[in-house]
This record gives sequence, structure tokens and C-alpha cells, in this order.
Amino acid sequence: MLERRTSHDDLIDHLVRSTALRRGEAVRVVLDVLAFFDETTEEFVRRRHRELQAGGGVNTEIFERIAAELPHRAVAPPELSLRQLRRIVYG
Repeated sequence: MLERRTSHDDLIDHLVRSTALRRGEAVRVVLDVLAFFDETTEEFVRRRHRELQAGGGVNTEIFERIAAELPHRAVAPPELSLRQLRRIVYG
């Protein structure tokens, strides 16, 4: 019977060879990382706003921090103004 291969098997094989991760753990790590980077800009802004607000941040600081974090995403979105960030969160 042929083993089913996914498009990320080379990466999974590399992780198994280069770390102490077992194959199942490496698969889970790859899927978690892919899910993280699959997050849209809007989802990221809303999630970070919730996280920073739960940590006691105030909106002025929160939106400035989110604006500073966005360019460092794996696929950086176009620069968004603080007003655009507020609209993503509050509509």
C-alpha cells in the first residue's frame, strides 16, 4: 500500500530529522504554524486587540502596537491607519 504524502511532507521530514519531535508532533506543529499564518489581517487585528485589552491595555496604546506589529507578519498587509484598525475592531 502506498503511503499518503502531503504537500508539507518535506518540511515534516526535516523537522523529524533536525529536532527531537516525533512525526505526529511535527505534523501538529506544521499545521499549527500554517493555521497561524492563514489568519487574515482582520482576524489578526481583532485577536491582538482582544489579547492586549485582556492584558489591561488601553485602545490608544493597543492600536499603535498592532500597527507596529503588522509589518512584521510573514506576509505583511498594506500599511493601515489607526482609524482603519479601529474600524476592523468596531465596524
